[in-house]
Amino acid sequence: MLKKRSVSLSGHATSVALEPEFWAVLDAIAVEAGLTQAGLMKRIDEWRGRRPLASACRLLALDWVGGDRSFADAGSSD
Repeated sequence: MLKKRSVSLSGHATSVALEPEFWAVLDAIAVEAGLTQAGLMKRIDEWRGRRPLASACRLLALDWVGGDRSFADAGSSD
């Protein structure tokens, strides 16, 4: 079952629907990176290029559980 979260990106309201397991990993990434959930979504949005936001979230979570922590070290401080 997908869980939706609403977020405002670049002044536009949107929602992202992911499986709870992906949200759990994304929440852990936010904590380690020192970001709020909104700050994490903003950074993912900036990082994703032309990839759909939900896909970018899933790929980041897969990278993270695979041991790639570079996302938490990169980017601006939010």
